[in-house]
Amino acid sequence: MDEPKDEKGRTEEEFLEYYKTRNYEKPSLTADIVVITKSNPRILLIRRGGHPFLGKRALPGGFANKNEAIEDTARRELEEETGIKADDMKLIGVYSAPRRDPRGWVASVAFLFRTDKSRAKAGDDARDAAWFEIKKDNN
Repeated sequence: MDEPKDEKGRTEEEFLEYYKTRNYEKPSLTADIVVITKSNPRILLIRRGGHPFLGKRALPGGFANKNEAIEDTARRELEEETGIKADDMKLIGVYSAPRRDPRGWVASVAFLFRTDKSRAKAGDDARDAAWFEIKKDNN
């Protein structure tokens, strides 16, 4: 059977030979992890150790390495920045507005990790890691 050809008469191999990824601007990819305790709900935030937003609170997370699945990025960054190992995370959203990050076009994949443990130790580019009470809004 003949290999299918596109409207220009090219096979997939011929198309890929012509295709130039540099012709298509791409965002950088990051993972952010929302870590919440299961009982007495608290959220874990780190204090940023570098620019941008130096010294500000943030979710643990960071940039994906080349050829790294974004789920692996999330697990790696969470452990590097807080010492917490995550086994079961849930995808909660993708945030990709072109100007949401001052470093350029950065798309972030957000995950939720629920844990019974409340110990965290800052590491990597996090100055500290702390738990904050989640207050219920009655409005």
